Amino acid sequence: MRIKYQTLDFTIRALEPIRLPPYKGSAFRGGFGNAFKRVVCVFRKKDCRDCPIIQECAYAYIFETPAPQDSAVFNMDKYETIPHPFIIEPPEEKRQDYEPGSEISFALVLIGKAVDYLPYFIMAFEYLCELGIGRGRGKYELTRVGIEGKQIYEGKSRVLKTDLYKFLDVPENLFQAEELPADSEREIVLDLVTPVRVKYQREFVSRLEFHILITNLLRRLALLNYFHGENRKPEWDHKKIIEKAMAVRLEKNEAAWVDWERYSNRQKIRMKLGGLAGLVSYRGYVSEFMPLLRAGEVFHVGKGTSFGLGKYRIIE
Repeated sequence: MRIKYQTLDFTIRALEPIRLPPYKGSAFRGGFGNAFKRVVCVFRKKDCRDCPIIQECAYAYIFETPAPQDSAVFNMDKYETIPHPFIIEPPEEKRQDYEPGSEISFALVLIGKAVDYLPYFIMAFEYLCELGIGRGRGKYELTRVGIEGKQIYEGKSRVLKTDLYKFLDVPENLFQAEELPADSEREIVLDLVTPVRVKYQREFVSRLEFHILITNLLRRLALLNYFHGENRKPEWDHKKIIEKAMAVRLEKNEAAWVDWERYSNRQKIRMKLGGLAGLVSYRGYVSEFMPLLRAGEVFHVGKGTSFGLGKYRIIE
């Protein structure tokens, strides 16, 4: 499995006082969809489902991704929602108030075909400058966009220079040997940076067992690869992988449930989007799972990933 992606680092400067919520992902994600639509949409008041150019529209692909015609053939039509091909990674700092002149940094991960729409994403955040973010809709200016330390866009000149992208390879034959030597058992620690919302047997879990984490990673990577990547299901031995994962123990569990709310302007309701945050450690034969875990570091896991939820770091 090979998934194209790119991570962009944004820097903005407050022009007015900006107050962000404790979880800042909701502030950036909330206005971003509206800004993106205003930048690219030809029929702004038309429902996307009735639009004659939905198959060619950047907004429809990013936010209303239509299922490919062969999705039923691959049994992928059972999924009610298709994952968005982007992740907004908000600032991790606890600070909420930013005075004029203060800088705010955040990241944006583009996945698959979304990388081809990179200029639209930058223009959407430029447009969001005028709409404002946070409580009171504080305005800002986009000063810089970079990739791995290299500046690709500067706000004043508005010159975009990039044709960069990367690929993340996840092997589909994860277990080369039937029996692993005893000395390959080890411990691995994950820092759940933003709330991880994963389900097991249709219920959100308050204890992240290893096999539950792996099950959700397999699902997310398979969906991203099918809908935004190679348009095929990975050839994993799902049963074998889960059997191996169930043998890995949750050694220490310092993760706790963290609740946060956001108001959806589109749905006109308040939404609770809590999840697990903190440290968890696992012990067992984890080496063969590292490609999956590394992919999860990039693409996150669970629900609400476009808001930046489901982010974790591997601490070895």
